[in-house]
Formats: sequence, C-alpha cells, structure tokens
Amino acid sequence: MSDTAAEATDRRVFVDKQSPKAYHALVETSEAVRAVAAEAGLDRVLVELVNLRVSQINGCAFCLDVHTRAALRAGDSARRLGVLAAWCETELFTDRERAALALAEATTEPANGGAQDTAYAAARRVLSDDEISAVIWVAITINAFNRVSVLSRHPVRPTP
Repeated sequence: MSDTAAEATDRRVFVDKQSPKAYHALVETSEAVRAVAAEAGLDRVLVELVNLRVSQINGCAFCLDVHTRAALRAGDSARRLGVLAAWCETELFTDRERAALALAEATTEPANGGAQDTAYAAARRVLSDDEISAVIWVAITINAFNRVSVLSRHPVRPTP
C-alpha cells in the first residue's frame, strides 16, 4: 500500500463535521444539561470535576484539555485537578464532590452493578434527587462528547 493510500485509510472522519445536525443536537443537549445542573444547584467546579473524571476514564485528551481549562477558570486548583484520577485517596474533595464523582464513574461504567449501587447510596446521603439527576446527565453528556472526540481523534495542539 502506498503512503498516500495508507494515510487515506488511517485518517479518521471528524463525525462532528461530517454529521453537523447530529453534533448540533448533542451541543443543544449539553446546553440543556448545563441549565439543569445550574437549576439543581451544582456549581461549575463540580460540573467540571465530573467532566474531567469521565474524560480521564475514557482517555479523551481533547475533552481533558477543554475541561481542565474550564475547571481552572471556574476557580478549581491545579493541585486538585492533578490528583483527580485518585480522588478517593485524598481529602481534597468535599462529600458532595466525592458522591458526584462516584456517581459519574458508575454512569461511565454501568456494567459494574455493585459500584453503581454503592455510588447511588452515597449520592443519596448528600445529594438531592435533582442533583443526582443532574450529575448523571452531565456524565452521560460528556461520555457522548468523549466518544465523538476519541473516535474522530480530535487533536490537542499547543496554544500559541
């Protein structure tokens, strides 16, 4: 196979660009979920923690880049973001954040029913029904964006 033919078969389709109507529907869903989260009383830092943790699990470099910057703008610290992958091993996160992170992980890996039950029980102790619903919707939405970016291989480029 020639180099040009190999490049053509290796090149990923940017599904967001290829199917803009579907992508715009996902963006609209994200905007609705952001409003639901705000109405439920979830602050931007907590929402970004969920976005980041789900993106870590899914290995989505593009979304990690976007949401790290968003979390820092929202007021989170580089220290907390640096240990987010091991959040349950630290004392840097509140009970509400810990419950939301566990619920986000369970939403991302739904086949683990035991972890899902444990996360849901923990969430019930510190989050309202509206907050639980909002966290789950945030996790569902970022999971969808992760798949778009991972399968499209959206690049993360240096900023000028």
